[in-house]
Amino acid sequence: MRFSFAEGLRCVTCGTTYGFDELMYTCPGCGPIAGTLDVLYDKGGLAASFGPEILQRRTDPTIWRYHEILPIHDAAAVVPIPVGMTPLYRLECDIGASPGMRLFVKDDTRHPSGSAKDRATAVGLARAREVGAAAVAAASTGNAASSLATFAARAALPCYVFAPASAPAAKLIQIRAHGAILFAVDGTYDQAFDLCTEACRRMGIYNRSTAINPLLGEGKKTISLEIWEQLGFRAPETILVPVGDGCIVGGVYKGFRDLLDLGLIERVPKIVGVQAAGSAAIATAWQRQSDRCTPVDVRTVADSISVSMPRDQVKALRAIRASGGCFITVSDEAILDAMAALASRAGIFVEPAAAAPLAGLREACLTGGFGQDEEVVLLHTGHGLKDIDSARRAASWNEPLTVSPEWDEVARVLAERLPKGSK
Repeated sequence: MRFSFAEGLRCVTCGTTYGFDELMYTCPGCGPIAGTLDVLYDKGGLAASFGPEILQRRTDPTIWRYHEILPIHDAAAVVPIPVGMTPLYRLECDIGASPGMRLFVKDDTRHPSGSAKDRATAVGLARAREVGAAAVAAASTGNAASSLATFAARAALPCYVFAPASAPAAKLIQIRAHGAILFAVDGTYDQAFDLCTEACRRMGIYNRSTAINPLLGEGKKTISLEIWEQLGFRAPETILVPVGDGCIVGGVYKGFRDLLDLGLIERVPKIVGVQAAGSAAIATAWQRQSDRCTPVDVRTVADSISVSMPRDQVKALRAIRASGGCFITVSDEAILDAMAALASRAGIFVEPAAAAPLAGLREACLTGGFGQDEEVVLLHTGHGLKDIDSARRAASWNEPLTVSPEWDEVARVLAERLPKGSK
């Protein structure tokens, strides 16, 4: 039985197709931004080997339960770290959604490195092992790099990371703890990306960087495959996704599109991309009905989606337009408020980028952007411990009560703090 039905690659701009092993990264004719690639599958073979009946018999609780529709041909190349089947659960607390809305959370903070980036890394590292790479590298604002460092440690592969020196300390420490060689770049993420690309070219290193590697979106599309399965093999009406480089939102669309092509769903959900107002290059291009982004000066608390020139912009714009969705931009204040609401009302502790979907939902609900009885999924992509400084700001409404080690003082402070009549 074939482990994968991946058989080719196609440029998202010019449509040129290539054999699966013919190219490693982007279309040579269209360049590294316009020339990102889609992975093509033998849909005829998939139709007979992939579907609800087969999945219901599987016990593997990882993304590899979908191996036929992932681009790895050698099962032995898979790094044995469990990734996938993160919880999808209903939120019924008052969190700012429209009354009657059926609101779900896909909680990807539960992954081994604490973020959704583990989905892409699981596939990227398997491919690196499949092609016999001697080392791996990535440019990242933190999460992709800490994910890569985690998997490279388990796979015993040398790992090189290029991240802005301004990235949250927790992410940089996580990278170092796993033994990766960290280049803390005195510059932006975009500059770190270019430096990593040059290092990979000169040193012959396998590049796991977002967008330039076409297999990463295939890992991220497993978000959609899981949601489909967890909802009883159907698609939701709408899904809100945080957007930086564009790889996650492109992957979410690809997953649902693959299911549609296989006749396993009737429609692709409406996909809503949420960007921080201080890093909204793709949202601006969408508003202007442009096919290309122009660089922006980035300034946002949401470091994971802070990108001047998004590298996977073509797939991101396609995802929103083809699904009938839209982009929403949100302020840093709205993001921090959403972080606080998720933690204090729903028990979900996320970093700023992961709170952006709720911030976007709240804004859309105020303007009537969603139906009151609509079924909506929020994608949460990174744990709150990834960025303690932002978490501290989000929790500033609930400062600690400093007391001496005496019960009388505790009782006095409680009496002052609690509403009259409370116990």
